[in-house]
Amino acid sequence: MGMNVRRTSRRGAVAAGGVAVATALLAGLATPATAGGGQGHGHGHGGQPSTYELTVMGTTDLHGSALNWDYFKNAEYDDSAHNDVGLAKVSTLVDQVRADKGRRNTLLVDAGDTIQGTSLAYYFAKIQPISKTVIHPMAAAMNAIGYDAAAVGNHEFNYGIPYLRTFQKQLDFPLLAANALDDASGRPAFKPYVIKTVRPAHGKPIRVGILGLTNPGIAIWDKANVEGKMRFDGLVEQAKKYVPQMKRAGADVVLVAAHSGADTSSSYGDTLPFPENAATLVAQQVRDIDAILVGHAHQEIPERVVKNTATGKDVVLSEPLKWGERLSVFDIDLTYAHHRWAVSSVHSKVLNANTVPENPRIVKLLAADQKKVVDYVNGVIGTATEAMSAATARYEDTAALDFINYVQAEAVKADLTGADAALPVLSIAAPFNKDAAIPAGDVSVRDIAGLYIYDNTLLGIKLTGAQVKAYLEKSAEYFKQVAGPGTYPADQLTNAVTPTAPSGTPDYNYDVMAGLDKPLTYDIDVSKAAGSRITGLAYGGVPVADDQVFVVAINNYRQSGGGNFPGVVGAPVVYNRQLEIRQLLIDWVTAHQVVDPALFSSTNPDWRLTAGTTPLTVTP
Repeated sequence: MGMNVRRTSRRGAVAAGGVAVATALLAGLATPATAGGGQGHGHGHGGQPSTYELTVMGTTDLHGSALNWDYFKNAEYDDSAHNDVGLAKVSTLVDQVRADKGRRNTLLVDAGDTIQGTSLAYYFAKIQPISKTVIHPMAAAMNAIGYDAAAVGNHEFNYGIPYLRTFQKQLDFPLLAANALDDASGRPAFKPYVIKTVRPAHGKPIRVGILGLTNPGIAIWDKANVEGKMRFDGLVEQAKKYVPQMKRAGADVVLVAAHSGADTSSSYGDTLPFPENAATLVAQQVRDIDAILVGHAHQEIPERVVKNTATGKDVVLSEPLKWGERLSVFDIDLTYAHHRWAVSSVHSKVLNANTVPENPRIVKLLAADQKKVVDYVNGVIGTATEAMSAATARYEDTAALDFINYVQAEAVKADLTGADAALPVLSIAAPFNKDAAIPAGDVSVRDIAGLYIYDNTLLGIKLTGAQVKAYLEKSAEYFKQVAGPGTYPADQLTNAVTPTAPSGTPDYNYDVMAGLDKPLTYDIDVSKAAGSRITGLAYGGVPVADDQVFVVAINNYRQSGGGNFPGVVGAPVVYNRQLEIRQLLIDWVTAHQVVDPALFSSTNPDWRLTAGTTPLTVTP
């Protein structure tokens, strides 16, 4: 497959102090269970150690990242920060920590979103679905690495509850979700918590309670899969119920794995009575929690200390970014007194996966699965009646962006109910990738994925006609002002410098808007100053009224404020299933087999650049 398993390259060699350990591990040497730290540093009565260090490692938002591979580039994963991804990298970090601390003194936990997000995950959901005989690669890898527990993430429900239950049965460790309840009985749909017994080389065992909390937003995002089957209560409310139970059951340490961001907020506003991101609230409002492994927000938090408002106790939060790019490590110091263990301090940090090679044991374990997926991604899923290129999409109407807008708008429209179903649907798309091209003839997964190079998800929001015009005016700031009609090279028109973009407006902050059932047409008069460029705005040939209401298909980056487009952040959300737009495009081609621009792209352009009423001529 061309993967360099042992690569250290420009990312640096194995982290300082871990070279010998990593070398021994990669050579297949056993790790003594009592090696390294974690032992008692002093003794009480009868030889009982008086202090002990427990280490809990954590991952989150793996999103189907098993190996350090970019399926759409058909190459080793890389990004601008030179991050590495995947469980094979995580495995090496975990082995290092276990060798350093002594395996018996460590636990490994995940905070959810495991089975959706890469071509690997998609393949084993849709192409060769997991079953009693087909094991999910993520389950195989996590079992081999030796996880102790995992919280359920919201994306675990994307493929339906039966699929999730099949995955759950394949795991050697429990899936936890205290706030996921059976809709009929009100009983927990998953195990709320587990208590793991850690046995030091000497002295009394330590009981570690791990509470799993998932995201209330599942009720909205995967309504089609969970409605009438499961409901999702608040994280704080359920933690207040179960943490006391865990303490009564003898938990010396309480760790929460929460698939919920640290900074309190909700993408769904007040649609639900429980916040989406509530990890800090849990720390502040629920007694007796020592540490929280945070997930869902895809942020890197090495260590954040939050005080419990009732007790004044410090609670340590850590979030290891996403996709296996980091590993959170909690070092929990305990003291033995009065015949029991008590937590005396907690500290956390993150380790970077780009400092180590992939564990060849995991790479070998998944080699057959990897080959299937690579072959699939490079395989043909449909045909195109003519070639479509995004090379000119920044300055002229193209079938390539029309295709994205069509698929987005169609997906949103199909999910609308009630009065919203009667509203006209629009969509926005940006020229992300000038090199994207769909060839005439056979089309592969990789060809389609090139049109949409980001991991954005799709939402639908309501905007008025006035807001649509304001949105387009903001988008038109991308263009430089011209003196009048004529022929202009593209670079003399695009990427205008603005107060918020002193280096030039990036291509991804320019949006084209289109209608689904009827065309949305407009001119961008770049002879005028920014803010007054949109002319002739019409839907189906009728001028758009300021109070007219539209549903607009939009990506989560825009909807959450990315690019600072007006009107969108507070707009009512009518669709949010958290489905990746890139995968929607792939699914559409797979289902329809033929990509014909005549279906979604009109002969006459829906929008054009003008000086006054005269169209401009633009050269590459």
